[in-house]
Amino acid sequence: MNWVVFTACLAACAAPAVSGMLFKPGDWYARLNKPRWTPPDRMFPVVWLILYVSMSIAAARVADAPSGATLLALWATQIAFNTLWSGVFFGLKKIRAALAILAVLWISVLITTLAFWQVDPVASALFGLYLIWITVAFALNAAIWSRTPHTA
Repeated sequence: MNWVVFTACLAACAAPAVSGMLFKPGDWYARLNKPRWTPPDRMFPVVWLILYVSMSIAAARVADAPSGATLLALWATQIAFNTLWSGVFFGLKKIRAALAILAVLWISVLITTLAFWQVDPVASALFGLYLIWITVAFALNAAIWSRTPHTA
């Protein structure tokens, strides 16, 4: 495992974490018509902490592979979309646009997970946890969009 890459990726995870802190759910999110299966608010920071660590470990495990630069570029692409989502959903309150970002993020995470599998199945499994959570996030975003009239 490449500890420099692990540290750099964990630091890169600060971007979506800070975005999430800048654009907090607040009253607007609390008033949205969410499905019953919405995870409790207190669960989100715990899940994200676990995911950011597992995503960084996954990247560090594949970094030194011959295709490491490509794999890290895939990793960086998904973290950029992850960072963008909070600002669009919570900051701009653009539910449909955020859903489109999540769709692209989901595809990016799937591609990264499959690419990691070619090099290191353990890294792929660690990153696959993120795919599961993004799937839940997509379903939740879609449910909120479908229940919220006149949203952009």
